[in-house]
Amino acid sequence: MTPGAGETPHIELDFTAQEPLPQPAIARANELMASGKLFRYGETTAGENDAAELEAEFAALVGAKFCVAMNSCGASLAAALIAAGVERGDQVMMNAFTLAPVPGAVAHAGAEPVFVGITSSYHIDLDDLRRAAETTGSKWLLLSYMRGHICDMDDVMALCAELDVTVIEDCAHTMGAAWNGQPSGTFGVAGCFSTQSFKHANSGEGGLLVTNDEDLAARAILLSGSYMLYEQHGARPAPEVFDRHRFHMPNFSMRMSGLAAALARPQLALLPDRARRWNELYVQLATGIGAIEGITVPERNEREGYVASSIQFTVDDPTNMAAFITFAKDHGVAIKWFGADDPVGFTSRFDHWRYAPEQSLASTQQILAGLCDMRIPLTMTTQQVANIVEIIAAAAAAHTASNEF
Repeated sequence: MTPGAGETPHIELDFTAQEPLPQPAIARANELMASGKLFRYGETTAGENDAAELEAEFAALVGAKFCVAMNSCGASLAAALIAAGVERGDQVMMNAFTLAPVPGAVAHAGAEPVFVGITSSYHIDLDDLRRAAETTGSKWLLLSYMRGHICDMDDVMALCAELDVTVIEDCAHTMGAAWNGQPSGTFGVAGCFSTQSFKHANSGEGGLLVTNDEDLAARAILLSGSYMLYEQHGARPAPEVFDRHRFHMPNFSMRMSGLAAALARPQLALLPDRARRWNELYVQLATGIGAIEGITVPERNEREGYVASSIQFTVDDPTNMAAFITFAKDHGVAIKWFGADDPVGFTSRFDHWRYAPEQSLASTQQILAGLCDMRIPLTMTTQQVANIVEIIAAAAAAHTASNEF
């Protein structure tokens, strides 16, 4: 529909739309379903093992020694924490701007989340990280690259080394991304990636844990549910490493299925092209939205090799935000908002997770009050980008006008 003069456009776009899976993924999935051999291990023989192949291929992709395929990124995070040595009752620091599976992984490990404030660029606040570490004595940081925003890793790792804090990376939104040329997930003792449908490789659900620590890798493999079939893993330590741990690690049955791995494997080769296309759309959106009065899109560091499958922006005056969100929705633009009093869909924030100790982070609350989040489907066209910018500009103008009264 073409709007008339002065009329705000309406777009027809599914913001959750996915591209079709590659034909090799579909063919392999059909082979597995026809065979009925869907379990993650072979009891008498390993045979063809898609999860093991994915582990080897992904480890090579990011330059890590070991990789463990899990049934979700949240499971990967929990396993990484436990395998790294987090114990029940420990306090684990993490960005206050993240999604529910991240504190959930901390709870899964029996530990307590300690939320750390963020900056207006959506990065972890290093001053608050120092405060939190010194106040709580925590020696663990679960660092989220929330929605693909990579902080200054040189500064983060230097501070954590000074504080003797061990870093585990939540890379759910940074598959294929890097900081200053170094792949995301290779800075801390472990990095955890997602193959959920809305991420950079789509297997429906899945997680990948990478590490260079052989003991951490062996523990994670045993935790994932390997039984004593750990030699069927594709990027594993030597058998003697498992001998140190196999009687001490519980089986949490979190291993990725062969079917999910079969869907993910052919998509690894597509990551560079997907990154290019996502980033082209992101730059167009960021340029247009960032030019709207009353809205801020943070500038990104030139060392950040991001893969922007979504875009975030801040409405400077968060008064009456619900009307802003509704205006955009009524014109076809699906925006998630982190300032809502109640969690909605996938979107919640640190003060909603009441199983964690209550914390007061006034500056972060203020940032989240106006923080908006929008998916970038690869099906989006240049014309739709222009219409989205126009709709958000109209929503901002109506928002400003309503706040003047």
